[in-house]
Amino acid sequence: MQFVTPELLLAPLSWIYGASIILLTIAGISSLVNSILYLVKRRRITRSRLECDRLSWPRVTVQLPLFNERYMIERLLRSVTRMDYPPERLQIQVLDDSTDDTTLLARRQVATYQALGFDIELIHRTNRSGYKAGALENGIKSASGDFIAIFDADFMPPSDWLKRVVVEFDDVKVGFVQTRWGYTNHDYNLLTTLQALALNQQFVVEHNARLHNGLFMSFNGSGGMWRKACILDAGGWQSDTLVEDLDLSFRAQLRGWKPAYLPDVVVPNDLPVDIEAFKQQQYRWAKGGAQTLRKLGWKLLSSDLPLHVRVMGFIQLSLYLSFPLMLILLLTTLPLALMGSPVFTLFPWTIIGAVGLPLAYILSKTEYHSSIIKRIILIPGVLLMGFGLVVNNSAAVLEGLFRRGGEFVRTPKPTLVDMNSIKSEAYAVKFSPLVWGELGVALYTGLCMILLWDEPIGVGLLPWLSYYCAAFLFSGLGSLLANLRSLRRPALQRVPVRLGLPGHKQ
Repeated sequence: MQFVTPELLLAPLSWIYGASIILLTIAGISSLVNSILYLVKRRRITRSRLECDRLSWPRVTVQLPLFNERYMIERLLRSVTRMDYPPERLQIQVLDDSTDDTTLLARRQVATYQALGFDIELIHRTNRSGYKAGALENGIKSASGDFIAIFDADFMPPSDWLKRVVVEFDDVKVGFVQTRWGYTNHDYNLLTTLQALALNQQFVVEHNARLHNGLFMSFNGSGGMWRKACILDAGGWQSDTLVEDLDLSFRAQLRGWKPAYLPDVVVPNDLPVDIEAFKQQQYRWAKGGAQTLRKLGWKLLSSDLPLHVRVMGFIQLSLYLSFPLMLILLLTTLPLALMGSPVFTLFPWTIIGAVGLPLAYILSKTEYHSSIIKRIILIPGVLLMGFGLVVNNSAAVLEGLFRRGGEFVRTPKPTLVDMNSIKSEAYAVKFSPLVWGELGVALYTGLCMILLWDEPIGVGLLPWLSYYCAAFLFSGLGSLLANLRSLRRPALQRVPVRLGLPGHKQ
């Protein structure tokens, strides 16, 4: 019997490793290109227009999709009803799919605001068909506005948000407008601080670079507004992916609609404060991103758009593939190093792809990270957080590539009683078995470091492997310890939700 020899494995493993590192380098170069495009056009970035003296305003529908948000409903409705917009031109839809007492709380709040003269209604579905996409699509049937603003439960739009956004639709080709996210709890803990910088890379650098260079830009699901005609023309909200926002925004742009982005209009929201909640959110985004790539990738490549628009758009849809590619690199490093593969000579040539994201983080200046020194100091932590998602997001991408739809698992949004305590037991995150995979890969990475310690190739590989090991330990042990603490902690009483009138201070 002919057994598989190391020589027979060397060539295919080398090809797999080489292809993976080349694709990762392309992804890194795309981030570098975005940073360069941002720098080139930074002085030309337009700000929102402050046109508040119009004789007439278009009719707007504000949609508020909810699922089990007992801690957020009062704050959300208070923020939305305080927006400065002619009340006769404003409709508010509370799209509630809840299965707990959120529906009761929402009904009471809606009745209160109806009594105050607001055009507000509660649309409650007894099933979650299509999840968030299904709720939005169902709401459009009775939406009276020509424009649809969308806010998730944890968002708090400022009072001038509607007027500053709706004027962007004076350009009849604009299909949707995205505004920048702000973060109420960006400094709650290290995890929220790192998340804020990671998201700022998209909202400060990427969105501006794409918009002002004629590239595709994604809608972020909340804190934005759509032209109703654009939604209908693009095929409406569809639930065959878990990122209905990315899906619809790309379908709309394939139909010729233009995006708009207002970096100076900021809408605050809450970041996940627990690592398991953060990874659950990332799992949904990664799975949905892979589903959207499968759904729209070929349509984009085969369109008659300019080549650079198609290429950059396809890379944007493919970015979550970086996670399984990183896992492939890690798992093949040890056998290739022990067999003396020459594939590692590619390593120095890929360094150009490694500077793209760090540069974008450095450029991501906001009111939350105004100091460039602070941003530079945080970059290793942001990268560590990203590396720690490799197992979690790789599993999500593989599931997304081979399975449509799936359950839309909401990101738990606890009530921040103050900045030192959180009460969220009612919406606790389930412990993910992927944690054991993260800890297993951490052990494997440690083994790689031991076996390659005295190897000539180890000089170049050990720093990279040690960073991987630290990232998996950070992610895996963080989840494990958080779960153990929740098991040992005595149950807290449910936080009461006060049903005060508008303007009630808490």
